[in-house]
Amino acid sequence: MARKICFINYKGGVGKTSIIVNTAACLAKLGKRVLLFDFDTQSNSSIWLLRLERWNKINSSGEGSFFSIFEPGTAKVMDLIIKDVVEDKNGLKALPGLDLVPTTFNLVDLESEYEGDPKRPPYVVFQEQLAAIEGNYDFILFDCPPNILRASQCGVFSANEIYVPINPDALSLIGFTLLIEKLGKFHQLSASFRKASMGVPAQVQGAIFNSIKTGTDIEVPKMRMQLRMNQFRAAKRVAPTAKIFDTQIRDAMIVRRAVTLGLPVVLVSQEGPDAVGTADNVVNDYRKLATEIVRHGQ
Repeated sequence: MARKICFINYKGGVGKTSIIVNTAACLAKLGKRVLLFDFDTQSNSSIWLLRLERWNKINSSGEGSFFSIFEPGTAKVMDLIIKDVVEDKNGLKALPGLDLVPTTFNLVDLESEYEGDPKRPPYVVFQEQLAAIEGNYDFILFDCPPNILRASQCGVFSANEIYVPINPDALSLIGFTLLIEKLGKFHQLSASFRKASMGVPAQVQGAIFNSIKTGTDIEVPKMRMQLRMNQFRAAKRVAPTAKIFDTQIRDAMIVRRAVTLGLPVVLVSQEGPDAVGTADNVVNDYRKLATEIVRHGQ
C-alpha cells in the first residue's frame, strides 16, 4: 500500500513546493512509483511540472483539474492522473514514475462556492476515489496550502504521515504550532467519517529545514523547534517518532532556474557544465531527504 504524505505548514513562503516537487522527483529516481496531488490554488506544482503551455490548456477548459471531481462531479481521480508528467523541451518523457493530478485557479471555488452533500464532505469523496488507485503507487504526496480548509482536508484525511517544511525563523515555529492545533480540531471534526481500514489519523512525523541561505546559523532556530517538537511529542500531539530531519535543504539559484525550465532540479543538473557546479549541493540535499523519508517509514 502506498505511503500517503502531506507537506504542509501554516506559514506560507517556506519553500513547500520546491521540497515536494524535488523530493517526488528523487523518489521516482530511486525507482519508486510516485503520484503528486496539487491541492494549492496557486497551482505552483502543476505549473512547474506541466510548464505553462500545458497547464494553461487545463486552466482554460477546467477539464482535467482536481476540482472537476467535485464540479461538475463527473470526473474521477483515476481520470485526472497525468502519467510520467515531466517532459523535456522536445516533449519526450523525462522522468518515468512521477505522475501528477494537477490543479488550476478554479480550486478556490471548493472553498467559497461548492456546496455538495453535507453528509459527504469533499475529503470523504476524495478518499473513496483515492482508495481505488493507491495500490498503483509507492508514494502519494499531497501539496497542501498553508491552512486546513477543504482542499488541505482532502490530503490530511487521506494521509498516513505529515511533514512540515520550515525556515530558520520565528514565524515558522508559530506556523508549526498553529498547524498542530488545527490538525487536532480537524481530526475531531472528521472522526465519524473514518473507516477502520484507514488506520489512525495522520500525525506530524517530522519537520524539514528548507531554503537555508549561505552563512545562516540555524542552531538557535533548530533548538527552539526541537524544544517545541519535544513538548508536542510528550503531549502525544505529534507521532512518537516525530523528529527534525537530519537533511537540511540549502537555498540555491538553480532551484529557481528549474522552475523556469519546468524540470525538477535533479534533471536540471544533467543539462550542462554551467549547472553542475551549483547543482550538486542542493541536488544531493534533495536526494538525501528522499532517502531519509524512505527510511523513516521503515
